[in-house]
Amino acid sequence: MLRRGPGKQWRRAPAGGAATMAVSSLTRALGALLLSPAPSLPQIAQNPRLVCLGGNLLPACHRFSTSSNLSTNNPMWKCRIKYTTRPVGMKKTGGRDHTGRIAVHGIGGGHKQRYRMIDFQRLRYGPGAESGSYEEKVIQIQYDPCRSADIALVAGGKQKRWIIATENMQPGDILKTSRHIGRMAVSANEGDAYPLGALPVGTLINNLESHPGKGAQYIRAAGTCGVLLRKVNGTAIVQLPSKRHMQVLETCMATVGRVSNIDHNKRIIGKAGRNRWLGRRPHSGLWHRKGGWAGRKIRPLPPMKSYVNLPTAAARA
Repeated sequence: MLRRGPGKQWRRAPAGGAATMAVSSLTRALGALLLSPAPSLPQIAQNPRLVCLGGNLLPACHRFSTSSNLSTNNPMWKCRIKYTTRPVGMKKTGGRDHTGRIAVHGIGGGHKQRYRMIDFQRLRYGPGAESGSYEEKVIQIQYDPCRSADIALVAGGKQKRWIIATENMQPGDILKTSRHIGRMAVSANEGDAYPLGALPVGTLINNLESHPGKGAQYIRAAGTCGVLLRKVNGTAIVQLPSKRHMQVLETCMATVGRVSNIDHNKRIIGKAGRNRWLGRRPHSGLWHRKGGWAGRKIRPLPPMKSYVNLPTAAARA
C-alpha cells in the first residue's frame, strides 16, 4: 500500500498496517451486529407459517419477504393447514406466471370458480386413524367446476370430505375402505377402496396411487377407468386409459369402478361464447403451417412405466 509522506513523496506502507485496519473494521462490524436489537425475530420464530408439501407440513420460506405479490398470488392456496368442505375462493391467473408473462396460451376470463378440496387419500394416515377397515356414507353428489368428474360428499365418524364420485354412486350408499390384503381376493362393490393386492384380476379401477400413501394421481378424469391385469411378486400391473401399462406396489390404494360423468366427452359446445365461459381464449387467426404432428401415425405403445425399485443385475449377483 502506498501513502504520501511528510516530504510530499510516496512511500510504501508496511503490509501489517493494512491487515490490522481490515481486522479492526471487521471486528467493529460484528460487534454492531451482536449488539443491535432484533425484536421481530423471536416473534416470527414462535409463530412460523406452515405450508403443505407432499402431505407434510413444512415451514414456509417466504416469511421474511415483504413482497405484496406473495400474499395476493400465493401458489400454495390449495394446501391449507386445516381441511374444509366449504368452497374456497381462488384467483384466476390468466395463464401468467409469477413474473407476469404468459406461460400458457389460451387461458383467460371465464366464470368465477371456487375450489373444493378433494381428499385423494381414501386411506387415513396419522394419529387417530383406523387400523382396519371403516365405512363412510355418501351424503350428496354434485358438479365441480374445477374438474370434469362429479364429486361426492361422504361422512364417516366425525369427519366429512369430498371424494371423486364413481359412475353409479348415489346418495345413501355405504362405501368401505380397507387396507387389509388377505389370501383370497375380496368381492368389492363400486366405490369401495382397497389395495391392489386385495382385488381380483380384471377389476375396473380408478383413482390409483403411484406410491403407497401418496394419494391418487392416475385415472381421475370423467368416464375413465383402468384394468388390473396381473399381480407379480408383490407388485401389480395396471392398464391405464391410454393403454399404457404401469407397475406399482400391491399396497397402493385404488377405487373400484369407473369415474362418474361418462358423457363428458359427448357434450356439444354449441357456440364460441361457451368456451369463453369455461375460461378458454381463442387461438390466433394467423395461418400456421401444419407440422409433423398432423396426419395419421401408427406408433408402438410406450414401455411399461414402473414405480417399483427392482434390484439390478449386479445386486442379484
